Amino acid sequence: MSIDEYGGGQGPEPDVLVVTTDDVPGHRVERVLGEVFGLTVRSRHVGSQLGAGLKSLVGGELKGLTKTLVQTRNQAMERLVEQARARGANGVLAFRFDVTEAGDVGTEVCAYGTAVVLARE
Repeated sequence: MSIDEYGGGQGPEPDVLVVTTDDVPGHRVERVLGEVFGLTVRSRHVGSQLGAGLKSLVGGELKGLTKTLVQTRNQAMERLVEQARARGANGVLAFRFDVTEAGDVGTEVCAYGTAVVLARE
């Protein structure tokens, strides 16, 4: 797998800066707009389940499932950024992911944080 297939995050100059911290060095929070989130639920297909089951017998990374989870997280983050942008934010602080099983049908991934308007100091 290439780095693009198992990596994520933002490019070098995003219009909405997403950080895991509560502040951004060199910036001040002008306005807090509130919580934003991006949510997606991905179902598993039979082929990946069978492959994962066989791979678990011999050990090692489940590359197909890893790739699917990366795509799912990236989609959740894109939705979070869209929501923040729609509210007029240029930043999201305290960004986190929450991953849970959605019954026996798939995986729910929620990206969440606090939408803010940042200004350079």
